[in-house]
Amino acid sequence: MTDKTAKEDITPSFQLIPDVQYGDACGTPLFLDILYPLPTPISPIPAVVYLHGGGWMSGDKCFTLKALEFLATHGFFTVSINYRLSHQAIFPAQIEDAKAAVRWLRAHAKQYQLNPQRIGAWGFSAGGHLAALLGTSDNILTLEGKGGYSEYPSHVQAVVTMGGPTDLLQMGGWHDAPDSPEARLVGGSIHEKQEVVNQANPITYIKPTPPPFLIIHGECDELVPIGQAELLYQALKAVGGNVTFVRVREGNHGFCLANQPYPNEQVFQMEIEQLVLAFFQKHLQNLPGFIDSPRIILKNASQMSFRRN
Repeated sequence: MTDKTAKEDITPSFQLIPDVQYGDACGTPLFLDILYPLPTPISPIPAVVYLHGGGWMSGDKCFTLKALEFLATHGFFTVSINYRLSHQAIFPAQIEDAKAAVRWLRAHAKQYQLNPQRIGAWGFSAGGHLAALLGTSDNILTLEGKGGYSEYPSHVQAVVTMGGPTDLLQMGGWHDAPDSPEARLVGGSIHEKQEVVNQANPITYIKPTPPPFLIIHGECDELVPIGQAELLYQALKAVGGNVTFVRVREGNHGFCLANQPYPNEQVFQMEIEQLVLAFFQKHLQNLPGFIDSPRIILKNASQMSFRRN
């Protein structure tokens, strides 16, 4: 057997297990899709929960499965979850569902050969907001909900948030409108629902020893201002948190260059994947390779510059 053949034989694959019920929210069944690494692990492996975007109003767990395959092929038990949307229930329903998914993972750790102390959260846009909230709201009983498995904790050990809101009251512009996604999330004008808004803001709960964070945000994000990422970064740094902030120069909400595509969008997407993979490998698999703390600016495909604060 040649070295090349041997390498190909041990390259991990994965199995898709769709529509697994992970909870029940006041009669609403909650489902997730699993990307299960193959071959079947012989020792407990880490898990990552992915939360889709869509302004808390739309989106589905199946839309991002293809983009999550790289985690499964590197040995992560990867789940993409559906959570109640704002037309189904207002906040805190969304974070209650996310926490129920984390508890479900711990409850099924033996069944799926998972390490219950190695769970990460990753989300984009509204999902990035929920991922950040998972990372900061440990032991906040009012956000736990009754989705099931209450005997298990819902904290996570690593967080990736992309283009996510941090403080809804500081978004500005059309976000303050009475029909904005933020207003629909909290059930009314955000300035009239400030108590609920404060409960929904990830920065409300930041305290010492948060889990490691990787924040990725486009400098020209037209939907969620990059100032939201700055707020989260500074708040985490202020308590001594392990946080890396990646700014996508000229990137919009989807991390494309403002008004034009990247010269090689596929290469750029692979670089984002490599950052996320390296981050989770370090903090959930104890593998070297990811550089914590530097503030990273992605200039364009295949070009990066680093500067420390």
